[in-house]
Amino acid sequence: MARVPDSFPDEGKLAANITHFARALRRAGIPVGTGRVVDAIRAVEAVGFTDKTDFYHTLQACFVSRPEQRQVFAQVFRLYWRDPQFMEHMMSILMPTLRGFNDRPDPGAAERRAAEALLDEAEMPAPQRREEDEEEIEIDLSLTASGEEKLKTADFEQMSATEIAAAKRAIARLDLPVSPIASRRTRSDARGRIADWQATIRASLRAGGEVQGLAWRKRRIRWPNLVVLCDISGSMSAYSRMMLHFLHSVANTRGAGWAQVHAFTFGTRLTNITRHLRRRDVDAALEAAGREAQDWEGGTRIGACLHAFNRDWSRRVLGQGAVVLLITDGLDRDDPALLAREMERLHLSARRVIWLNPLLRWDGFAPKARGIRAILPHVDSFRACHNIASLEELAGILARPDDPGDRARLQAMLAAA
Repeated sequence: MARVPDSFPDEGKLAANITHFARALRRAGIPVGTGRVVDAIRAVEAVGFTDKTDFYHTLQACFVSRPEQRQVFAQVFRLYWRDPQFMEHMMSILMPTLRGFNDRPDPGAAERRAAEALLDEAEMPAPQRREEDEEEIEIDLSLTASGEEKLKTADFEQMSATEIAAAKRAIARLDLPVSPIASRRTRSDARGRIADWQATIRASLRAGGEVQGLAWRKRRIRWPNLVVLCDISGSMSAYSRMMLHFLHSVANTRGAGWAQVHAFTFGTRLTNITRHLRRRDVDAALEAAGREAQDWEGGTRIGACLHAFNRDWSRRVLGQGAVVLLITDGLDRDDPALLAREMERLHLSARRVIWLNPLLRWDGFAPKARGIRAILPHVDSFRACHNIASLEELAGILARPDDPGDRARLQAMLAAA
């Protein structure tokens, strides 16, 4: 059995390596704070670091708090501590491939996220110089914007690979809370405000017909479903992938208030990906959803796909006052009359339909396409979905049921045309 050292050597680098390893985990999406780093260093000091298995499980016990984080931790640990060629492996994962020439197997769940985190870690700046060698530089930050603010307002289609990775981590922290709906059904409650005359009379009969007090009831509350229809055609590919990351975060957030979250993708056909988004690991969830949906980056048949949804799924998922998020640019090659009929039916079946369109980011956007003209009259709210800030506004839109967004302005343009 290996001897456990009493303390770290003064010239050792293990404490610094554990700190850098924690930063890589944080970049990969695992919430690791300073306290956990200190606990990990103390735990390794107590357990020892001569046995790889003990070292792995010691760090895992300190840094991993949820089951879905184990895959990410395992990939980052393998690349950081155990694989001597981890940089070459990361570059092979991140570099694009040419089909037919340098095809490589797709990375497993969480492997790309771990590679991106460690690549950022490998590009960290060199250690700072001594204080006496440094020059004091004063910078006026009054007119500068933080990187986080720029990331929130950046268009998904214009982001670099590094910005997309940062945006995905920011989207994973978003939620979409909803308020309950007051039902017409009631239940007995001593603090209710609705008089229960039947219960009052029954109680008086037990007292010889004398009314000794009023019985009260209150309305029941119910939580609505969230139904998402996401366009994955070629014109929406840059946005639909980010929206699916957002939907995964919403579907796996506890306490948000939604009874159930149902997700469908459509391009040339409708695909139900609800069960795939229930996986805790976002990489595994989107990989499974990609295998299920065979029409990625293809054509668009919104009318036919909405017809399939109304025929096969609307009665199953649109009950209990469901809210529908329709994510599409409205560029359809189907018959606009079919699209208008199916949108009208969808609008009548749902409590509220919110249309998220990335084309709305343009100041000169006008409803010229036939698909947009067919969809617009049958939605309650019309909003953009081209950056993180637009996704953050969704919570406020749900809290304001009378918020039309840009729908009123565009309908006025249609009426004037």
